[in-house]
Amino acid sequence: MELTMAWNEPPGGNNDQDPWGNRNRKNNEGPPDLDDLFKQLNAKLNKWLGGGNNNNRNDSENPKRSGGSGPIVAILLVLGIVFTGYNTLYTVDEAERAVVLRLGKFYRVEGPGLHYKIPYIDKVAAKVNVTRVNETSLRNSMLTADENIVTVAMTVEYRAAAAELYTLNVQDPQATIAHASESALRHVVGSAKLEQILTTGRDQLQALVKERLQEYLDSYNVGISLDQLKITDASPPTAVQEAFDDVIKAREDQQRLINEAQAYANQIVPVAQGQAERQLAEAEAYRQEIIARASGDADRFSSLLAEYQKAPEITRQRLYLSTIEEIYSNSAKVLLDVESGNNMMYLPLDQLRRNTATAADSSASFSSSLNINSLTQSEISELYDLIVNEQSRRRNN
Repeated sequence: MELTMAWNEPPGGNNDQDPWGNRNRKNNEGPPDLDDLFKQLNAKLNKWLGGGNNNNRNDSENPKRSGGSGPIVAILLVLGIVFTGYNTLYTVDEAERAVVLRLGKFYRVEGPGLHYKIPYIDKVAAKVNVTRVNETSLRNSMLTADENIVTVAMTVEYRAAAAELYTLNVQDPQATIAHASESALRHVVGSAKLEQILTTGRDQLQALVKERLQEYLDSYNVGISLDQLKITDASPPTAVQEAFDDVIKAREDQQRLINEAQAYANQIVPVAQGQAERQLAEAEAYRQEIIARASGDADRFSSLLAEYQKAPEITRQRLYLSTIEEIYSNSAKVLLDVESGNNMMYLPLDQLRRNTATAADSSASFSSSLNINSLTQSEISELYDLIVNEQSRRRNN
């Protein structure tokens, strides 16, 4: 209240004072002395905190003292309590792991949540994000196994798998992963040929580099795990770039022709297989037909043999007649037996067919349907007359 009333008093007169109880300096003699201000502030604080009269009396008896030390100790004590609480409790996010040291030695790894530590004994060395994927890239020119130079660009994605190892065993993880990646890439590229790196062997190259890099990191014991490794580019030197482009184009043409040939083969082979299957089926059918026919002939012969054994002469005559009928049914010549004599007359039906078209057509139709056993006596007589007339005509000519 004294401080407030000092501000509220009107200026001028005998009560013209500053907030610290000092009379205003006349004629603007300058700012007050800092030591005096500090002494007055200390006195006011002592009064508010309950040390007023004794401290004032001591101050009046010993003006060199700056006031009691009680309030300062109290303030320092409060600040110490706040600072201790601040250093005792700490929080860890969901994606983080806290590495705690006790007396400078690794103690434990804390998970997400609110945790406490002993002040001045325990220390949180680092909070490591174990879910964030970090990335590093490199691009360098390297020597291949066939003594060619190739420029390779690679991207490595990794994360901290073990927080204590990641914090305590490596000082600069980014530099460590970059150096290890370059070393693994140079080793694998130096064992491969240029053509393999530029064309079909890139996937295999990536797998080998990733495997070797993870082995390096495990041997370093740095707690880093690889997520993905990609070789983004691999190109030959600029001086031979055009030649390599021609090689790649030729290889693409080769692959295109192979694909076309494969497509043609896929189209032709089923047709050929179908034809082969059909021929096999026809051959099998023919085999079955021949076997069946042979079996039938054998059965027929067995039947004829049985009949022959019963009546040999009759069976022999029947076989002879049927054989002669079968032979002459396929012949273009006709033989007629004349009843009045022993002469066998020959009928050249093929020549008669050439003489007259009409007679030829009739003879052809007649000869095609001619059957000796089916001719009647009148038909044989008409045929005989036709033959005699034809012979007379030729004799006269």
